[in-house]
Amino acid sequence: MKKFFTPLFLSAFLLTSCSETDQLALHPEKKTAVQAFAPIPSDFSPRNLTVLSAGDSLTQGVGDSTGQGGYLPYLESMLEKDKGVNQVDFLNYGVKGNRTTQLLKRLQSPELKPVLQKADLIILTIGGNDIMKVVREHFTNLKYGDFMNEKETYRDHLIEIMKTIVKENPNASIVLVGMYNPFSKWFSDIKEMDEIVSEWNKTGQSVVVNYPNAYFVGIDDLFLNNKDDLLYKDHFHPNDKGYQLIAQRLNETLGERVIPDLEKRALMVSTEGN
Repeated sequence: MKKFFTPLFLSAFLLTSCSETDQLALHPEKKTAVQAFAPIPSDFSPRNLTVLSAGDSLTQGVGDSTGQGGYLPYLESMLEKDKGVNQVDFLNYGVKGNRTTQLLKRLQSPELKPVLQKADLIILTIGGNDIMKVVREHFTNLKYGDFMNEKETYRDHLIEIMKTIVKENPNASIVLVGMYNPFSKWFSDIKEMDEIVSEWNKTGQSVVVNYPNAYFVGIDDLFLNNKDDLLYKDHFHPNDKGYQLIAQRLNETLGERVIPDLEKRALMVSTEGN
């Protein structure tokens, strides 16, 4: 199969992407608390949420001018308006450059296991650097098939990540945030990257659907169909506006599905206990 990436595209892709690292050190934990003041029915008991955010630079917040963790501060302010949430503790374990293999090792580490076990909700951003691994390894002869082959490895790693989370915390909700193509605006003539990202997102969805407490949140359309500039100056990571839109999309799923499902499971456990 013929090569389809131009030298200019490859150079930009490599220069602006996340640097990879095999280190197991955890990103310094960021803890914030949010109080909700919305009117609450007298017969309703609001819950506190512990949210573990883990993954790559999108969780760490590269490109966020505030340095507070990308989408997290925006999601905080949105969740505080939810009458079903009293307090939210966000634990940020995003590490720039992490691939699925590195995230899996960190989730299995003694440092992160206790955090995983106490979380009500785990939000993951992972996979972008797995795509970049393909680019680096096949730089001189890059083909579409290279990405499709690696996609199956990504699926296997993602399954192991899900198994690890469920083993440590079977009652937690898991949200996998999809990937986006940061070059769609600047290299609109190269349609293959849109197809590659779409196929990898379908793979993520195919894994998530096998777990009743897991959800997939797609964000690729936000970056494809928006006329605004949503990228940081490196033309790779989201800027403040991009992170805000990611938070809005997450908040929609959390409000409509995740938090109500958490409440249902909590009610079932309470009923069984009685």
